[in-house]
Amino acid sequence: MSRGDMAKPLLGHRSMEGDSSSTPAAGRTIGVLGSGDFARSLAIRLVCSGFKVVVGSRNPKRKANLFPSAAEVTFQAEAVKKTDVVFVAVFREHYSTLCDLADVLAGKILVDVSNNTEINHHKESNAEYLASLFPACTVVKGFNVLSAWTLQSGARDGNKQVLLCSNNQEAKRTVAEIAQVMGFTPVDMGCMSSACEIENIPLRLLPAWKIPIFLSLGLFLCFFTYNLIRQVIHPYVREQKNKLYKIPIEVVNTTLPCVAYVMLSLVYLPGVVAACSQLYYGTKYRRFPDWLDQWLQHRKQIGLLSFFCAALHAVYSLCLPMRRSHRYQLIEMAVKQAVEKKMNIWVEEEVWRMEIYLSVGIIALGLLSLLAITSLPSIANSLNWREFSFIQSTLGFIALVISTLHTLTYGWSRAFDENQYKFYLPPTYTLTLLVPCTVIIAKVIFILPCIQQRLLRIRRGWEKGRYVKFVLPSATGEFSSGETSSNV
Repeated sequence: MSRGDMAKPLLGHRSMEGDSSSTPAAGRTIGVLGSGDFARSLAIRLVCSGFKVVVGSRNPKRKANLFPSAAEVTFQAEAVKKTDVVFVAVFREHYSTLCDLADVLAGKILVDVSNNTEINHHKESNAEYLASLFPACTVVKGFNVLSAWTLQSGARDGNKQVLLCSNNQEAKRTVAEIAQVMGFTPVDMGCMSSACEIENIPLRLLPAWKIPIFLSLGLFLCFFTYNLIRQVIHPYVREQKNKLYKIPIEVVNTTLPCVAYVMLSLVYLPGVVAACSQLYYGTKYRRFPDWLDQWLQHRKQIGLLSFFCAALHAVYSLCLPMRRSHRYQLIEMAVKQAVEKKMNIWVEEEVWRMEIYLSVGIIALGLLSLLAITSLPSIANSLNWREFSFIQSTLGFIALVISTLHTLTYGWSRAFDENQYKFYLPPTYTLTLLVPCTVIIAKVIFILPCIQQRLLRIRRGWEKGRYVKFVLPSATGEFSSGETSSNV
């Protein structure tokens, strides 16, 4: 079982597979109340999974052509009478229209698949509200985290997990069997009080991405402003040259690699801070500050945003020769050389610098692509822990080193050229080297045997200042006990 699956509690996995006396879920009749997109997708998936489906609608003749031919479309009361499990695929505000079916729904299992339009829009969850309207029924919350597209295409696309909660274990087990036959993985979320949490999940917009996105946007604005001052404002103030045309492509292309480079270093900086904390306190059991915990948890998102900026930088760089301004500059340079009668303008140093710069940059982008691909759950679950750690940690650090070489090759000797300091501001790439070089130097220090062994001992449970018992032989040949500090 993969690491991702081990972290999720499968609902009754052993009992459902091991109980041979249980009735197979496939082949039974399942009812669906509703005729919307989700109800139609649900009916299609149930039919494809071998179930007999009966759809209850207030206008069955008009809605019949929307459903597969194998599904029976009839009036709601007739559909409910033919099954013991009914999927309620209607909105919360339409639950009251089902009250006329209270007698025929008594004793049935109602699967509530609804969602709200806002998080915590109501005091009680939709499933709890449905249970209050039909106290004679057993309500199970589930299937709401799946989209209509996922239901139609099956478990091959989208998330395979179906979150379930109910106060009745037997009803929850029945719905879990149906989910398994449909190709999904049921996950037990507990009793009905968890329904509110389950209903909020589809409404959350990238909850783990907010901090990394704001961080990348903040870095982009800072570097963009800095480059704008150097490349556009400085020529206008000092030489009265209009360089506004550089903003859409050139200034953005100078900013993107800075953001990608710093973001990549921020993936490995929290690990350095955590290691320093463990070395300082001499234990791994001291909790990190909340800001460091949040930083460590967002490393994946920060790394993916770094790859995104690096990929954009590559595309922008390929587009540089396509600009009309670049063509004008080439023609202007050629005319100038012809006037000055320069036959050979080959500069060996600049040629080698550019060749090495591009080659190293391509390698760095390739390694970042590998890191991004292996962060996908489908790929990560196919790797064991050592393989995953090697790619994300070792190859990731190598990508940081190669990116540093890429930046240094770009700068070459420009850091010592006074013409590169606009308004006494250093070149942008020199600023980006601060954090990555700090991470690289710290990583090199941690490789030293004295530091590496101490850090390894701490991470295996050794603590500074902790006393441990030991046994020494006495002069008579007997053994006596004593204690000493573990940091001696």
